[in-house]
Amino acid sequence: MTASLARICRHPIKAIGFEELAEAVLTPGAALPEDRRWAVAHADCRLPEGGGWARKINFLRGVSGPDLMAISARLAADGSLTLTHPRAAAITLNPDLPHDAARLIDWLRPLWPAGRAAPDRVVHVPGQAMTDWPDPFVSVLNVASLRALGARMGRDLSIHRWRGNLWIEGLEPWQEFDLIGHEITIGPARLRIDQRITRCKATTVNPETGQADADTLAALKTGFGHQDFGVYATVIAGGRIACGDTVTL
Repeated sequence: MTASLARICRHPIKAIGFEELAEAVLTPGAALPEDRRWAVAHADCRLPEGGGWARKINFLRGVSGPDLMAISARLAADGSLTLTHPRAAAITLNPDLPHDAARLIDWLRPLWPAGRAAPDRVVHVPGQAMTDWPDPFVSVLNVASLRALGARMGRDLSIHRWRGNLWIEGLEPWQEFDLIGHEITIGPARLRIDQRITRCKATTVNPETGQADADTLAALKTGFGHQDFGVYATVIAGGRIACGDTVTL
């Protein structure tokens, strides 16, 4: 198998903003740097005492607030984060600073459904990405699978519906599932493919508009017999990766 790394994406705040990168440094046993560094807990959250990883149900998510899916992000080297949305003024802040965390909560309130528990606080756990699993996974997705699903639905689908990290070009559709239990190299890095990713209704939302406009789950189920898209991987050997790097089994 020979393929290439097509796109690198990170999401500095869980479910709130996507960002594309030209390169990234992978570290063994760690998530993509700065991916899900923060999460925003809602007023009904039940976070573990003493901190640590918490289940996704405690946080704002695109499945509950579709407008969040249309937020884009840009994280600067100084820790400042700029968020934009088609129906909100851009904001630049550092979520680690209490004043800026409060500004973030205020900015999110109009984008969050009024009938749900309100945005309440920013959560950051040093050394722990606030991903859906406590494991330090990096998600790997297949451009050909996206095209196959889009063809089934008769439309183009944005990569940002899926909130993935590494997009590979050059595989056969759904070949990523055959890689489970195997290792791949991307440039100098080596990753072990561990498990499939089962998807939720957040993927039905258009990341340009924040509106649900494509039943991706039904198309996956009827067309391919599952509701999975992409795989989780563990970094075994690290290094700097960049778009265009060769991917090999």
